[in-house]
Amino acid sequence: MSEADPVLASDQALGFTIPGRHARGRMVRLAATLDTILANHAYPPVLERLLGEALALTALLGSLLKDPGGQLTLQAQTENGIVDLLVCDYLGGALRGYVRHDPDRLAEAGPDPNLFALFGKGYLAITFDQPASDERYQGIVPLEGNGLGEAAQSYFSQSEQIPSLVRLAAARDGDGWVAGGLMLQHLPEGEEGRERLHTRLDHPEWPHLAILGGSVKDSELLDRELALDQLVWRLFHEEPEVRVFDPVPLARGCRCDPDYVRSVIARFPAEERAAMVGPDGLIRVDCAFCATDFPIRPDELD
Repeated sequence: MSEADPVLASDQALGFTIPGRHARGRMVRLAATLDTILANHAYPPVLERLLGEALALTALLGSLLKDPGGQLTLQAQTENGIVDLLVCDYLGGALRGYVRHDPDRLAEAGPDPNLFALFGKGYLAITFDQPASDERYQGIVPLEGNGLGEAAQSYFSQSEQIPSLVRLAAARDGDGWVAGGLMLQHLPEGEEGRERLHTRLDHPEWPHLAILGGSVKDSELLDRELALDQLVWRLFHEEPEVRVFDPVPLARGCRCDPDYVRSVIARFPAEERAAMVGPDGLIRVDCAFCATDFPIRPDELD
């Protein structure tokens, strides 16, 4: 296999299956996409890393959607946490996300606060919207463990009853920010009327795969020159068969629209719109995702 083009080795999600072990997986790496999302915000490095891992997780989960118009939303909320809200979503390969936090408390927490220090008592909500089938499903789990990856594993264990392994990493290198992720799951045979695999405690398939997948290093997830299919092969080359699918390209994609913003503001009563007008005579609306400012003249709403 030839050396990977660093451009082609990032900003994509790659699905794979291991038929002999009844397993499926996803690999994700974000580079230019992550830099573009972070560029519009002046987050401290610890929050840039947090958002990088959250976006990698969002891409892992979102790329599972079979509905082309399906949307995945990941939301972490807390009670009195330094980070009181983190939101990311995925739609057709387009990612966006932002973090809301208390800067003063974050400065007091030191350079490397853990998950509990950032969120305190909180929860992670994962929502799947699939318009084609008019289905919407949400699972909620506590924000516990050493990172978002462990919280996601709890989601699949509690909400989906699917044994899962999730690994996430994000760091800044000489070329900017890069984030990566691996998700490995035992296929839910119970959906076909059989017992779920994790109830068969003497079954060797999942522990074996968990050991192989768990051996992945952060440096491998973040290596811009290591193609995702090469990493899959590195981890699972001892298996008789590994099937790799076409990669899904990923990009930054905020869906804010000036016309839509105007239509929303126009629905407010005239007296409320008048109260929104600033000293410069304009109504200004900010998009939290892309930090874009939308100046609206009041006469545009009449």
